Amino acid sequence: MATLHFVIGGARSGKSAFAEGLALEKAGANPITYVATAEIFDDEMAERVALHQQRRGPNWHLVEAPVNLAGAIASADTPNSVLLIDCLSVWVTNLLVKDMDIDAASANLLAALQQASGTIVLVASETGLGIVPDNRLSRRFRDANGRLNQALAADADEV
Repeated sequence: MATLHFVIGGARSGKSAFAEGLALEKAGANPITYVATAEIFDDEMAERVALHQQRRGPNWHLVEAPVNLAGAIASADTPNSVLLIDCLSVWVTNLLVKDMDIDAASANLLAALQQASGTIVLVASETGLGIVPDNRLSRRFRDANGRLNQALAADADEV
């Protein structure tokens, strides 16, 4: 099984930068595969993505996986690989917006992680510390994100 490092925190708390440093530390001279879940829909998101890309150097390979994380892991994983998956909360949002089966996709993701053999750094937002959202979609997101975070934390070697 892969070595899993789970980086979780609030929005804009430095999770991605911390995870990138951790991935660099674990990779040594090996390349790193950055698995991006975000889809760019506006200028603000494009700026965020550009800032993330500027922090990373030429030793990073990009795989875009807005919904098929299990497939991205299966195709990029090797015994010496280092994958950074950023961000699982964005991934949950993508699944909700596309009206996909979040429980099935989460189960597929967890199975792919259990079958992987490299080092995987996972990034997610903690969304359960606030008040109960006032609408159904936000509550569905909070609940699905919380269930996934619990499962990942249970499987991770380091949280």
